[in-house]
Amino acid sequence: MLAPPASLMAQAADESMTRLLDSAIDSAIDENRVVGAVVLVSHDGELVYHRAAGMADTAAGITMTEDTIFRLSSLSKPIVTAAAMRLVDDGILDLDAPVTDWLPDFRPGFDGETPVITLRQLLSHTSGVSYRGFEFGSGPYTDAGVQDGAFGTGITLEENVTRIATAPLTFEPGTGWGYGLGVDVIGRVIEVATNLPLEVAVRDLVTGPLGMSATGFHVPVWEESRLSVSYRDAENGPVAMSDHEWVPFAGTVAKVLFEPPRATDPDAWPSAGAGMSGTPPDFLELLETFRPAQSFFSDEALMAMYQPVAGEDAASNGPGWGFGIGGAILIDPEKSGTPQPEGTFSWSGAYGHTWFIDPENNLVVVAMTNTTWEGMSGQFSIDIRNAVYGN
Repeated sequence: MLAPPASLMAQAADESMTRLLDSAIDSAIDENRVVGAVVLVSHDGELVYHRAAGMADTAAGITMTEDTIFRLSSLSKPIVTAAAMRLVDDGILDLDAPVTDWLPDFRPGFDGETPVITLRQLLSHTSGVSYRGFEFGSGPYTDAGVQDGAFGTGITLEENVTRIATAPLTFEPGTGWGYGLGVDVIGRVIEVATNLPLEVAVRDLVTGPLGMSATGFHVPVWEESRLSVSYRDAENGPVAMSDHEWVPFAGTVAKVLFEPPRATDPDAWPSAGAGMSGTPPDFLELLETFRPAQSFFSDEALMAMYQPVAGEDAASNGPGWGFGIGGAILIDPEKSGTPQPEGTFSWSGAYGHTWFIDPENNLVVVAMTNTTWEGMSGQFSIDIRNAVYGN
């Protein structure tokens, strides 16, 4: 018997993936783990799966759509990273130059010394710059009034970076990995390098050229009806976040401060690491430029992004993952227990999102929800990943 044509085999694979993805989404909503979700999958640049399900606002009875606007949290990081890498390609920024070339007063100390911090280290979270939230209410970042990006208004990006510089580093740059406000510092570097406000620079360098028209640092009044309500995990299912709420992190003693109204506040400073909002199709447009053989970045820039700066087990994705520029890099699939191949590029966002790029199979996956933490690190994210690979 002749083997079926490759086109039919591909169609069967797509149909199987669709059934598994639909099941993963339906289960999360039916079991009251996720309020609403949008999942997009592209293969070779072609959209092979797209679905919106659940509710964007349960109280108002608004259903989720593919063009719903989400608070992006740390999905802001790859957008601003893309802006920085465009400036690297233009010869304006140098990844291995000290940050003081652009911010002469940014000189946080470590162990009585003032070490050199490079732009590469800031972008890869190997600089020793941390987050205020990791102090659990008491510490130098808290004392300095540093704002983490998911909360805080009333200051400028410049002022926040000035405050970060007064706090000591958590380790000597280049000797470890620690998630932090490094990309926010890069945001200020971009402002100085371009002589533009960060919002304008990111629009000119990234969101404008890519047609990401619904993505920015402030959701305007006329778009607020498209902005999803944000929910958080609770004992009896997700509940809407309050305006200023400390949310326990995924069953741990750690807590993260969220201020959902910040997304619509025109006075909120532009957090490069956590302050943007946007739609899943917009974000997919960005991730497509991160695939090899695209023309938005030079080959050298993409190689730098995919090269692990922090070695295996450094990133918080878990065992087998390192970290490059803009996301985690899978180094050892067997150790990580994932069906994704070596070289997969991935990260997530605290408001309930995950994404990954599989260069080996030319896959890009975006999964956005309005539910913290289930959408980011719960069973939902695992089920979506596995469904893409037929598991």
